[in-house]
Amino acid sequence: MTITIVIADDHVLFRQGLAALLREQPGWAVVGEAGSGEEAIELVAALKPAVAVLDVEMAGIGGIDAARRIREISADTKIVALSMYFSAHYQQRMRRAGASAYVRKSQPIDELVDAVRAVIAGRVYEPKSPVPPATSAETRSARVDADALSEREREVLRLLAEGKRTALIGEALGISHKTVETYRARLQQKLGISDLSGLVRFAIRAGLVSPES
Repeated sequence: MTITIVIADDHVLFRQGLAALLREQPGWAVVGEAGSGEEAIELVAALKPAVAVLDVEMAGIGGIDAARRIREISADTKIVALSMYFSAHYQQRMRRAGASAYVRKSQPIDELVDAVRAVIAGRVYEPKSPVPPATSAETRSARVDADALSEREREVLRLLAEGKRTALIGEALGISHKTVETYRARLQQKLGISDLSGLVRFAIRAGLVSPES
C-alpha cells in the first residue's frame, strides 16, 4: 500500500528537499507540494492524501487554520505539523486544529519519518525532546499569533500601536473607551504581553504597523 503525502511550506528549497527525502522511504509517495495554506487545502481536497505535512507559519492561511480546514474536508488525512518554533503554545494549537504530530524543523529527518509512521498507525506522536512552554510573545511568530486575533482585535491593536488614545480609538470604532480597555487587556492576555510597549513591538513584528508609525 502506498502512503501518499502532501507537503506545505512556503520556503521552496526546504520543501523540495524535504519531499526528496520522504520519497526515499519505501512505499511513500509525495503527491503534492504547496507553498501556502490555501494551496495545501486545495491539494488535499483533490488528492485526499494519507498525510499532510504542514508548516505552522506560512503566508496567507497558516498551518493552524489549514489544519482545521483539512480536517473538515478530508477527515482521514493525518496531519503532521512542522515548525521552527519549539513551543508548547503552537503544539497545543495545532493539536486542537487536528494535528497528530508536531516536529521541529531543526530536528533530523528521522524524527519526521517517525512522526509520519506514528500518525499512519493511528497514534499521536510525541517529540523526543519535551516541548517547553515558551509563553512569551518574543519567542513566537508574530504572524501566526496575529492570525489568531479577530478583525476587531487587530484593529484595536493597530490603533494602540499607532499611539492613539483610548477615547479616540473608541470614537473611531464606535465603542466605549471601557470596551477598548477590555480589548487591550484581552490582547495582552492572548499574546502573553504585559504592557503597551510590548503590544507595539508585536504589532511591528506582525506587520500591522510600520516602525515609523
